[in-house]
Amino acid sequence: MGKAQKPKLKIIFLGGVGEIGKNLTALECNDNIILIDCGMSFPDPEINPGVDYIIPDYSYLLENKDKVKAVFLTHGHEDHIGALPVFLKDIPVPVYGSDISIAFLDNKLRRNGFKEADGIVVEDGEVIEIGSFKVEFVAVTHSIAGSFALSIETPQGVVFYTGDFKIDHTPVDGRHTDLRRIAEIGKKGVLLMLQDSTNVERPGYTMSESQVGKSLDNIFNDNQDNRIIIATFASNIHRVQQIINVAIKYGRRVAFSGRSMESMVEIAKKLHAMDYPYDAIVELDKISGIPYDKLCIISTGTQGEHDSALTRMAFADHKKVVIGESDTVILSASPIPGNERSIYKVINNLSKQGAKVIYESLYEIHASGHACREELKLMLQLISPKYFIPVHGEYRHLKRHQELAVEMGIPKYNTLIPELGFCIDVSKKGLLQDTPVKAGATMVVDGLETEYEQMLDRRKIAFEGLVIVVAKVNDTENSDAVEIIPKGIELEEKFIEELKDPIQYKIVGGDFYALTREESERQIKKALTRIFYSKLKRCPLIVPIVVE
Repeated sequence: MGKAQKPKLKIIFLGGVGEIGKNLTALECNDNIILIDCGMSFPDPEINPGVDYIIPDYSYLLENKDKVKAVFLTHGHEDHIGALPVFLKDIPVPVYGSDISIAFLDNKLRRNGFKEADGIVVEDGEVIEIGSFKVEFVAVTHSIAGSFALSIETPQGVVFYTGDFKIDHTPVDGRHTDLRRIAEIGKKGVLLMLQDSTNVERPGYTMSESQVGKSLDNIFNDNQDNRIIIATFASNIHRVQQIINVAIKYGRRVAFSGRSMESMVEIAKKLHAMDYPYDAIVELDKISGIPYDKLCIISTGTQGEHDSALTRMAFADHKKVVIGESDTVILSASPIPGNERSIYKVINNLSKQGAKVIYESLYEIHASGHACREELKLMLQLISPKYFIPVHGEYRHLKRHQELAVEMGIPKYNTLIPELGFCIDVSKKGLLQDTPVKAGATMVVDGLETEYEQMLDRRKIAFEGLVIVVAKVNDTENSDAVEIIPKGIELEEKFIEELKDPIQYKIVGGDFYALTREESERQIKKALTRIFYSKLKRCPLIVPIVVE
C-alpha cells in the first residue's frame, strides 16, 4: 500500500499584501481555517470622503464560516485588530493574543458598542492546538507590548509568520525578540516563512526604542521654559512610559489629551505594563493652574487625523489647550504612507500659531517598530525556510523583499509575491497557485459596511455634486412635470430648463407608458448624462425619482 496523502495546506491572502494595513491571512487545512490578525486601514479623505475606516473583504470566510476556528493576533495595532468588531459580529470565534492585545481589543469592542470577545490570553512560548494546527507564540519586539511571531505546525510542515518585528537589544520593558527559540525552530526545519516587509528598503538596523528616550531628554533640557506637548501613538505604551519618565525627571506633571490615549494608558497601568506615580498625572481639566514650564501634555494625532487632539489644537478648536509661542510641540511618530498631507497641514498650523514644532526628520524622536534590512537578513538566516513569501507591504516592498531573500540563498522559484485574493497550495513540492478567492476592501461608514460601488457614488457626490430629478411620467397634460434639484453643484436656470426639456418631451409623447419604473429611471439618467457631458464635460450623480 502507498503512503496516505497528506492533507492540503492553503494560505489565503485577504489583506496586508500590496498595501499597508488591513492585515488578514488565512491558513486552511482539513476543513479547518485559522486566521492571523484581522486589521483595518485608514482612508484618504480626498479619495474616500466620509469613510471612517476600511476593512478586508472577507466574503470567502463568510462562505466557509463553519470552518473558521480562531483568530491568532500577532499584536494589538489597529492594522492587525481593527476589523474585529465587524468580523466577530459575523463570525464569533475565539481570539488568542497577549494580555495587552486582548485588553486593547476588548476596549475597542466596548467603545463600538459590542460585547467583549471570547479572548484568550497567551504567554510567551505557549502552544495552542486547534484542528490541524499547532500554533506557538514566539516573543518579538515591536512598537507595542506583547507582540508575537507565530510558528505554526501543519501536516505539510512548519509555517513561520514573523508578524511585525524588530530586533531591539535594549527594549524598554526588557522583553527581547527570542532569537534562541527562533534559531531552534529554524534548525528543526521550516517549510514556509512569511515576513514583515515594511522597512525592507532601509539599510542597517532599526534604532532602539531606548534611543528615543535619550533624544526626548535632550529636547526637554533644551525647552525648559516652554510647555511641552508630545503626540505619539496611544498604543505605543513604551514611548508613553519614556515620556512620563523624562517629564518627571524635569519636574513636570503629565496630562493626557485624547480618549484613546487615556484608555490605553489606563489599560497598560492595570496590566502592570506601565509604572508611574499617580501624583505625576493631572487631569486635562485642571492644567490651567500649572505653569507652562511644569507641564507636559501627551496627545493623540500623529497622523493628522481629523478629530484627534493635536489636530484640534492646530486649528484652534481644542477646548482646553490653546497653542502659542510658549509651546514646544513634538510629533514622535513617522507618517503612515498617504497621511503626509494631513500631517504637514497640522505642522504648518501649529507653526502659524507660534509653536516650535519638532518632528522625526529633525530629531531622533521616533524609532520604527519594523525590522530594517540587516534584521530581515538575520531572521532569514535563522529560519532558513524552504519557501518564502513577503507580506505586510506595498508591491515595491514585497518585490524588494523577494530580491533580498534570493540574495540570502533562497532560489527565486521558491519565492512568491502575493496579491489580494491569492490562494496558495503549500507542500514540499512547491508553492502552487489555486483559484483566487474574492478579496479587496469594504468601507465602514458610521459603523455600517459599505460596498465599493456605493463608495464610488459618495466620491462622485463629493467631487461633482448630486442632481435629483423628480418626473411625473404619466402627467402628459402638465407642462411642468419635471423638477430638477441640484445639490453641491451650481447650475444656471437656463441650463436647468435645458435638462428638463428632453424628459418633458418624452412625458408628453407618452414614452414612459410601457416602461417599468427601473426602465424609466434609466432613460432619464441616460438623457441627462449625455447633456452634462456634452455641455460641461462632467457629470454629477443623477438620482431619478419617478412618480407614476
